[in-house]
Amino acid sequence: MARLPVLAITPGEPAGIGPNLCVKLAQTRPLVHEVLICDPQVLEQRAAQLGLDLRLDAWGGHAGTEARRFILPVPAARQVEPGRLDIANAAYVLKTLETAVDGCLRGKFDALVTGPVHKGIINDAGIPFTGHTEMLAKLSGAAQPVMMLACPDLRVALVTIHVPLVQVSPLITRERLSGVLTVLHHDLRERFGIPDPMILVCGLNPHAGEGGHLGSEEVEVIGPVVRELARLGMRLRGPVPADTAFIPSQLQGVDAVLAMYHDQGLTVVKHHDFANTVNVTLGLPFVRTSVDHGTALELAASGGGDTSSMSAALAMARTLAGRGIRR
Repeated sequence: MARLPVLAITPGEPAGIGPNLCVKLAQTRPLVHEVLICDPQVLEQRAAQLGLDLRLDAWGGHAGTEARRFILPVPAARQVEPGRLDIANAAYVLKTLETAVDGCLRGKFDALVTGPVHKGIINDAGIPFTGHTEMLAKLSGAAQPVMMLACPDLRVALVTIHVPLVQVSPLITRERLSGVLTVLHHDLRERFGIPDPMILVCGLNPHAGEGGHLGSEEVEVIGPVVRELARLGMRLRGPVPADTAFIPSQLQGVDAVLAMYHDQGLTVVKHHDFANTVNVTLGLPFVRTSVDHGTALELAASGGGDTSSMSAALAMARTLAGRGIRR
C-alpha cells in the first residue's frame, strides 16, 4: 500500500484571502497529509474572525499512516491586519516559499500548493519579484519552467508569462518555444499520465500571421519548431489562429493548448471554468499547483472567500503527487 502524499501549503499574502481559504478548508477531513507553512498567529486570527475552530499538529518532519494537518511555523515580521498590505511582511511571504521548496527538494514534501501572493507589495519592499513560477524555478534550478492553467476539460500552457506585451515578440524564439513544448509534452506524459499527448499551438499574430503579411513569427519561428518537433515524434498542430483555437471543433482530441502570451490563453480558460481552474508549474523537480485568482484583500477583510480554486489545487496536487509515489 502506497504511503500518503505530504502536501506543503503556503497561504500566500497574509493580509489576503489565502489564510481565509486555509482556515475554511481545515474544517474538512484531510485526505492526505497537509503541512501549512506560515505564521500560526495569522491563521488563529483569521479563524477567530471567521468564528471557526482550528486544530493543527506541529510538524516534526514525519507523518503517520492517518491523514493529518500540520503547521510549520514561519513568523511574520509584523502583526497582520486582514485587507491591509504591509511591506514589512513581504520577505515573510518569500520565506514561506523558500521553506516549502527546500522541503520538496529534500523529499520531505511530495507537492507544493500555493495561495495567492501580491506581486506589487513585494516589489514595493524592494524585492525583485515577477511571480511564483519564476521564483520556484530559480530556487529549484529548473531551466525551463512552464505555466499551465488546467480545469477538468481544458489545459492551457504559456510560452511567455509575466512580461509586458511589448516584450512578447522578442521572446518568441526557436530555443524558448522548443524548450517549452518539450517540457509540456514530457509533463503531460509523466505527470498527467497521457501516453501520447496532442498539443495545439497558437500563433502570435492575428490569423496566425496571414502567411507573413501580419507578422513573421509564425513563418520564421513557430511553424519551423512545430514541424521539427513533429518529425521527432510529438503530436502537434499549429500554428493556428488564436481566435479560433478554442472552439470545440478545434479542441477535439487536444490534450493541451500552447498560447504565446499570458492573456491570449488564460482569459479563455478562466472564462471557461474559473472556479475549478488550477495553476500548475511544469518543468520543476516537484509538483506545484496553485489557485488561479488573486489576493482579494476586500474579501479577506470581510471574512469572505470561495474555496473552489484552492480545493481544486489541493485535489490536483493529491492526484499528481500520488501518481509520482506509485511510480
